[in-house]
Amino acid sequence: MNKIWEIFWRFLLLGCISFGGPAAHIGYFQHTFVQNLKWLSNDAYSQLVTLSQILPGPGSSQIGFAIGLQKAGLAGGIAAFLGFTLPSFILMYWLAVTVNLDNPANWLTSVSSGLKLLAVVIVLDAVIAMFKSFCKNRLSVLIMLLSMLFLVIYQSFYTQLLILFIAMIIGVTNSKTTLIHINISQALKKVAWPPVLIFISLFLISLWLSQYDSFVGMFATFYKNGSIVFGGGHVVLPLLQTSIGDTLTQQQFLLGYAAAQGVPGPMFTIATFMGAQWIMNAPLTGAVLATLAIFLPGFLLIFSVNNGWQSLFQHPKFIGASAGINAAVVGFLMLALYNPVFTSAVHGYSDFGLVVIGFIGLKLFKPPILLLISIFIFLGFV
Repeated sequence: MNKIWEIFWRFLLLGCISFGGPAAHIGYFQHTFVQNLKWLSNDAYSQLVTLSQILPGPGSSQIGFAIGLQKAGLAGGIAAFLGFTLPSFILMYWLAVTVNLDNPANWLTSVSSGLKLLAVVIVLDAVIAMFKSFCKNRLSVLIMLLSMLFLVIYQSFYTQLLILFIAMIIGVTNSKTTLIHINISQALKKVAWPPVLIFISLFLISLWLSQYDSFVGMFATFYKNGSIVFGGGHVVLPLLQTSIGDTLTQQQFLLGYAAAQGVPGPMFTIATFMGAQWIMNAPLTGAVLATLAIFLPGFLLIFSVNNGWQSLFQHPKFIGASAGINAAVVGFLMLALYNPVFTSAVHGYSDFGLVVIGFIGLKLFKPPILLLISIFIFLGFV
């Protein structure tokens, strides 16, 4: 019990100070659990980071869950998740239940305007970073462009799912065989299959149940989105935008996304805000269900490969599949950068100029995220 409590409070502390999104979280975790506490080696941590990029789900939270899992089993993984997520859950829930979006106060309009401009800067930076990482050859660039084109023509959750599947097949087909081969059957024997079966079953059921406007339908909607989010917190934006549709207004959607940029901890707690807004007569229940639903798929997969991922994810076919999927995800995020992020935030030359100046400042000076948030909130008031 002492070990579980230690995991919880250490992740709780990180959840209170971890501003800056998944990339920053990875740095915080490395400093705390590799350099200071020596809970795992640098090589093992690097492999966990790679794993979080290959599997769908919230990248940094999956790393935290895996660290807790290796330290104290399933209870340790849950303690890590609860500790790291609780601060942002509380902040996003408070915002959802205290703000009147139908008749917003002047201060909220100003703050929202500033954070929306900041979201353009942050998502643009994420798109460029992901493009450099995942679109390094002509095939990956082609996958990215075609993914964006097909989603423009027919924007739906099932289009996104089909695009990801085709990209995965292309990636597997074109995977490099020069990598070290392993005995795939031996690696698969180390996989815990019950969590995989639960993951697949819940995903298939969620495709059917998400059409219902109820607690069950809401849980299914966030679960199915959490099942195909490759690339971290920013990628959940286009997926939720497509799935939620008319259930939430664009103002609700974008305020939740902008707020998720400004709180510490995982960006997936955008689901906390949306769940509370979705079920207005029981906001806490909605917030809890939506949050659990969007995190659950990634944690099920981490739990399933906990004993064998080191060998399984060295196989070239898995790496090829990841490369194809990640290229398609860049296309999704590029489209979301324009609509709704850019179109909802930039309404004139002055807004556009602030975005350009903010992006240049971000790249040149790399200011702390809290400073960026403060500057853009101030600009929102101005």
